[in-house]
Amino acid sequence: MNCEWNTTFIMALQALLQKIGYNPGEVDGIYGPMTADAVRQFQSFNGLNPTGEIDEATCEALRPFFLGYVTYVIQPGDSLYKIANQFGTTVQKIVIANPDINPYNLQVGDEIIAPYGYEVVDTNINYSYDVLESDIKGLQARYPFLEVGSIGQSVLGRDLYYIRLGTGENTVFYNGAHHSLEWITAPILMKFIENFLINYTQGQDIQGYDLDNIWETSSIYIVPMVNPDGIDLVLNGLSEDNPYYDDLIEWNDGSTDFSENWQANIKGVDLNHNYPAGWEESKEGEAGVGVTGPGPTRFSGDAPFSEPESRAVGDFTEQIDPRLVLAYHTQGEVIFWDFQDMATEEARIIGERLAEISGYALAEAVGFTSYAGYKDWFIQDFGRPGYTVEGGLGVNPLPISQFDKIYADNEAVLLESALI
Repeated sequence: MNCEWNTTFIMALQALLQKIGYNPGEVDGIYGPMTADAVRQFQSFNGLNPTGEIDEATCEALRPFFLGYVTYVIQPGDSLYKIANQFGTTVQKIVIANPDINPYNLQVGDEIIAPYGYEVVDTNINYSYDVLESDIKGLQARYPFLEVGSIGQSVLGRDLYYIRLGTGENTVFYNGAHHSLEWITAPILMKFIENFLINYTQGQDIQGYDLDNIWETSSIYIVPMVNPDGIDLVLNGLSEDNPYYDDLIEWNDGSTDFSENWQANIKGVDLNHNYPAGWEESKEGEAGVGVTGPGPTRFSGDAPFSEPESRAVGDFTEQIDPRLVLAYHTQGEVIFWDFQDMATEEARIIGERLAEISGYALAEAVGFTSYAGYKDWFIQDFGRPGYTVEGGLGVNPLPISQFDKIYADNEAVLLESALI
């Protein structure tokens, strides 16, 4: 986690301080007196100068806490029980993070991963790319059997991470955050990953779903953040060193505020209008909705798959050849299931089941929004079930306060889709 001074970092800091026993006040992204006092307490406890400011030494001391683990060197007289008590964790968590360890024969000088006792993924903060990357590193350390990789890079060179749950032949693919304002879908998918891993390693089910069975029969591939550049723009603002700085201001009608309207990638292309399924119709419809070029939303690009993000998602889909896909968006509490009457009867039946589980409506998109989307392309080219899930209600960007409701509505959907 980078200690860059912005609202996202302050929220992440406040959430972390709460988890490790300090009281920063409300998690609101405002560095007020209570947060500064909590930082001073942290600094004092860790042998740092208690200034209440996030200097380089404090940032370095915070880093393992953000990651959720520390690399620990075995000392004389150590036992796993002693180490677990020292870091507020359990022997089981240490063993899971260190599969080759012999609990009865610890070797002095060996390094091990000691996970802290709290969960990694926060669900009460702005969820930027830095947070995502830190969380993925933290989960990898805790669960070394977890497969993590990159399907490509964004325009600005950020990795488009994927995580795989399971090893079975039944392959499904979930993705989130094609749209910048819909960044809340990334922590939805990341928290699902963490909850799955926690319960799987403890031999527990989730809502009656047998996770051992899912792991053995299915492979769930998840790309939680398709549009990291756009999300950084929305959450952290426009940096002066952005190579598209002047263009972005022009595309945004002269405004430097992207926090309430920017859905596109950093080049002003709406990634969910950049797939080759009715792309020509999408392009023709731009004028009717006032789109004349790059901008906050609805610009389909110069050609299908013109953007590295959509191209990477398309290539990855072809590579893993999934049986079913879910693309997470907000808002409306609706599941879109068809594209130009190409969806199968099986897709309708599955869609009805997912709607029943979530309480969402099953619907068909109409008008301009019904063209050139990811699930449209999947239905057209693969002839298999593909769904756009619109979580939450209100106006984008949905507040993080809606996280619990959206997650509760969709946890079983994510599990059922790996089996149905």
